[in-house]
Amino acid sequence: MGEPLVPRMQGFGTTIFAEMSALAVATGSINLGQGFPDTDGPPKMLETAVEAIRSGGNQYPPGPGLPELREAVAAQRLERYGLEFDPATEVFVTVGATEGVAASVLALAGPGDEVIVFEPYYDSYAATIALAGATRRPVTLRPVEGRFTFDPDELRAAVGPRTRVVLVNSPHNPAGTVFTREELEVIAAVCREHDLIAITDEVYEYLTFDDAPHIPLATFDGMRERTVSISSAGKTFSVTGWKTGWVTAPAPLIRAVQTVKQFVTYATGGPWQRATAYALRNELPWVEDLRTSLQAKRDRLITGLEAAGFATYRPQGTYFVQADIRPLGFTDGMELARALPEKAGVVAIPTQVFYDHAEAGAPFVRFAFCKKDEVIDEAVERLRALH
Repeated sequence: MGEPLVPRMQGFGTTIFAEMSALAVATGSINLGQGFPDTDGPPKMLETAVEAIRSGGNQYPPGPGLPELREAVAAQRLERYGLEFDPATEVFVTVGATEGVAASVLALAGPGDEVIVFEPYYDSYAATIALAGATRRPVTLRPVEGRFTFDPDELRAAVGPRTRVVLVNSPHNPAGTVFTREELEVIAAVCREHDLIAITDEVYEYLTFDDAPHIPLATFDGMRERTVSISSAGKTFSVTGWKTGWVTAPAPLIRAVQTVKQFVTYATGGPWQRATAYALRNELPWVEDLRTSLQAKRDRLITGLEAAGFATYRPQGTYFVQADIRPLGFTDGMELARALPEKAGVVAIPTQVFYDHAEAGAPFVRFAFCKKDEVIDEAVERLRALH
């Protein structure tokens, strides 16, 4: 029969997250690789999900999502960002942000089209672009004055006659960058000039540090009508396993995304939607406490990593720290990440797997700090063995 996998997907094997998490289990290592918290979200939100299950909310909800969640999302976008969306036609619920991104790319880009991404990029982006039959055009984020950013000229040069979409992730996983107003204006100007659609992944919108503001690209002049914005409950409320996300966009773009999504999963779990609607309306003070605690955990991890001999980049958002391995005498992040469980009993993610230009990411590994303090402390104590 030969290779059953279609050619465009043959470069994609098991995700790095599955590989490294399995390695953590096999070696008994501390897993600072995959970005999931080791504590749960607000108790009342969890109770709301249980109540929804017990009260019979276990059958198919409406395909676009429960009205109460779509209304809560619309209220959140208006109150927080001044963006007005009709919950009936401009808000759509997905199985997590990953499905939201996938359905958007599959709906809006096809064979022969090009999609600009900022590398390093979340690994599902490359796979989804390949599924669409489109071509990705990476623009590299490089360290400049302690943070990762892009060269505006490289972004402009990446646009060609077949470019259709720019995929933007801010706060950015894995670099930790929160794009500034000036950086976002460059992206917006490129979209307006070339009539491009922007797909924005904003799952870490609440988890920014040091007063770095998250500014949605849709708030810029001429961008609301050409932007598909995606977020989710997973990171905001520490329920990554719920896979409850949403898309906000003008009605024609929502209809395009819905056309794809309805034939993939049709609907998203009703109890999680009901609980997320409750959380968006009632639990944002809890999220602010989460943000404050994560900033402290970030600083705790950075202090430990630097004591262990790494150089670090202080993220402005997300769950992750980029660590430069060269001060410890290493140059290949993949090689070190696969050796770390034996060398130190800790698992990290090699950043180079998130690049087309792997050499740009080779000196870095990504550590997650969304863990209990005692887990972070034990991990950095083990990492001291490398120094």
